[in-house]
Amino acid sequence: MKIIKRILIILVLFVLGVIGVALTKPDTFRVERKVVIKAAPEKVYPYVAGFKNWGAWSPWDKLDANMTKKLSGAKSGKGAVYEWSGNKKVGQGKMEILEAKENASVKMRLTFIAPFAAVNTTEYTLKEQGDNTEITWAMYGPNNFVGKIMQVFMSMDKMVGPDFEKGLVNLKALAEKPKDDEE
Repeated sequence: MKIIKRILIILVLFVLGVIGVALTKPDTFRVERKVVIKAAPEKVYPYVAGFKNWGAWSPWDKLDANMTKKLSGAKSGKGAVYEWSGNKKVGQGKMEILEAKENASVKMRLTFIAPFAAVNTTEYTLKEQGDNTEITWAMYGPNNFVGKIMQVFMSMDKMVGPDFEKGLVNLKALAEKPKDDEE
């Protein structure tokens, strides 16, 4: 009986410790990555201002060959909508472009339905640098109590950041293709 009491005490202390650490986590999160692309903003912008070409550079589209996708609303810019549903690697959700400033920025509402519910903001910011474009891909949003507990065990930046890096590498390759190579 003493061993069960000790195990319970240790378990309660562990849970209280996790909760205590979780309470120190910030109320918001932000994940951000950048890349410089050897192309003008006019060439990069169409890839992020609409969802027609999303699959060509998205780091998630290749994770589920059977994923269903639906485009609706505007063809690009404000009001463009992309919905997806796939396996457990890609889950289910919806992206809607809220703001689009030509060749400069795109802001989206990103709604996750599965494997967990969340609503975050995604932004692409393009800055002209001579003949190049620096593009920043950022996602941010509220960090509720469940999110704070998850952050005790894993970093949102380490979880999502590498996917942003893959996506930006894919985007860079597409945008840097000579015009003759484009489809």
